[in-house]
Amino acid sequence: MADDSAAKTLNAFLGVSRSLSGRAWRQRLADAAVVRAHMQTLGLEEVLARALASRGVRADQGADFLTPTLRALFPDPSSFMDMDAAAEAILDALQAQASIHVFADYDVDGASSAALLVRWFRAMGHELPIYVPDRLTEGYGPSAKAFDTLKASGADLVITVDCGAAANEALAHAATIALNVVVIDHHMMRSEPPTALAVVNPNRP
Repeated sequence: MADDSAAKTLNAFLGVSRSLSGRAWRQRLADAAVVRAHMQTLGLEEVLARALASRGVRADQGADFLTPTLRALFPDPSSFMDMDAAAEAILDALQAQASIHVFADYDVDGASSAALLVRWFRAMGHELPIYVPDRLTEGYGPSAKAFDTLKASGADLVITVDCGAAANEALAHAATIALNVVVIDHHMMRSEPPTALAVVNPNRP
């Protein structure tokens, strides 16, 4: 009986052991040694130390888990396929004083990406013209017509943000008019990467 009572207490919170739909709550098991380590190294109460341990947070990960930083959480940018090639292409264009433009999608992903690039390029002493396609007349993503317009305006390198990973025909056209393109996108790709100096995409097959 004592064991049954302890089990009920362990799986209850504020005396409640089931959800509104009647599902029983079961507390995740925690490694006692990890719980003690969290308590000793971080000065945590047992309930918080147990919560961390039960979620797989190791003793050496506790501080980063509770006070996360971008440096600790973000992966190495160079681990993305073509990231180094993209950086090299952009830096080469800057050093050559080439005309660099950004082609941004019209949603918040594209707008925020373009804004970040503009800030960085300005810090490098370079103004970055932005091309945002008209949603109604141009649709989504780069097109051959848009690349023709950018080329005619003097663009040597175009960086697409939040689009371009599936624009194989448009990027093939860009290659025929000697317009260099770096693609930065996150949308799913259903085919081989398009023709470009670099295609940076975490969903790249």
